[in-house]
Amino acid sequence: MQTVNIPGASGGVAFSHVRAKRNDDDDLIVAASTATTTRLAQRRYAGGDRDQVRWVNAMGADYGIVAVPEDSPYDDLAELLDALEKDPQSVSFSGGDVVGGFDHLKVLMAAREAGIDDLRDIKYLAFDSGSVAITQLLGGHLDAFTGDVSEAMSFVESGDLRLLAVFSEERLPGELSDVPTAREQGIDVVAPNWRGFYVPGGVSDAAYADWKETLDTLYDSAQWKQIMKTNGLLPFHKSGDDMERFVEKQVNDIRELSETLGLVAS
Repeated sequence: MQTVNIPGASGGVAFSHVRAKRNDDDDLIVAASTATTTRLAQRRYAGGDRDQVRWVNAMGADYGIVAVPEDSPYDDLAELLDALEKDPQSVSFSGGDVVGGFDHLKVLMAAREAGIDDLRDIKYLAFDSGSVAITQLLGGHLDAFTGDVSEAMSFVESGDLRLLAVFSEERLPGELSDVPTAREQGIDVVAPNWRGFYVPGGVSDAAYADWKETLDTLYDSAQWKQIMKTNGLLPFHKSGDDMERFVEKQVNDIRELSETLGLVAS
């Protein structure tokens, strides 16, 4: 298998290339993630939309979290959201994604679920990476961090950071089993930063079925489980029609929220 990187526009250049040049290529798969669906939802790919390709499989995820310094006055997600409800500007968040990116949206989804209306007033500062965002948080410049599990774990293990919630469907395994989900705390938000693949929109049904079966088999293998562990991915698997429905819902949810914030390109 030949692997080619097509940089630009957070996957947008590759998406356009597939549509224009390789739309019926049965031998092509393209790596994707929640960053892909976020950009599609916000219409950041010129003329691009989710139904122009076929979504095959999700092969794992890095789940979203909200974290605070160890000495933070907030003991759980409810206390932090209560503070935001009283004053949306009272809690400032750091993240390693751009304003309007998925890290930012995770906090806004939780706030909206808690009944907070003034989402535009919630303070979010974007940094170059999650580690830089956490360093600024621990320096006393901000109140909370929004990002992914993998970005926070070394700071949790050192005792500098506490996880208030993980945005997963159920509690995560291993050392994260003590961290409550947002759902457990009354906030029905699931926010996986998934990793997976799509194929061109014009591929044959037989090719699509072959890719689905191949990637399903890979996901179930012991070798892939080890690769997931090595790279900080947690269990998250959807394929075929289930994956198509998941992507449709994620794009619609992100677009709806982004439209209220003026983040969708015209």
